[in-house]
Amino acid sequence: MGSWGTLGPALMSLAGVALGAGGSLLGQYLVSRASTRQLEVQESAAHRAELKNAVLKFLSIASQVEKAALTPSDAGGTAVDTVHGQLVDDLWLAQAEIDLAARSEPLRGATYRYAFRLAEAARGEIADASALRGPQVQFMDAAYDDMWPGQRRAAGIPATSQ
Repeated sequence: MGSWGTLGPALMSLAGVALGAGGSLLGQYLVSRASTRQLEVQESAAHRAELKNAVLKFLSIASQVEKAALTPSDAGGTAVDTVHGQLVDDLWLAQAEIDLAARSEPLRGATYRYAFRLAEAARGEIADASALRGPQVQFMDAAYDDMWPGQRRAAGIPATSQ
């Protein structure tokens, strides 16, 4: 073997290469983690935007169905049935859009139950708007939970479960 005078600088150079490689690998790992997290945040934001649009469309149609079903009409029966039928068809299409966009089964189920109750109202089987409030609240809670999982809604908004 050689003396410490020749072996020392070689070992120090090797240690420097090892530290440099380790630092480089650690840096790449940290950048990869940050990129992965950023991608998750972007995907979550895109999901929220898509679901928000679907929910707003569904709520718009649900409001029309509720208004048409629970407001007495002076128009002829066939004309009203045609309008109600088209609104209910649009409602089920909006429900299917949420079904495709939702990440959670609770939202899919709550959307279906709310749409079903609205369809019953359109058929004249429900005459009181209060019968729609439970399914509507469950739908809104499930939509919020799907868009912001793990976060609680603001105080003052009732959360019911049935």
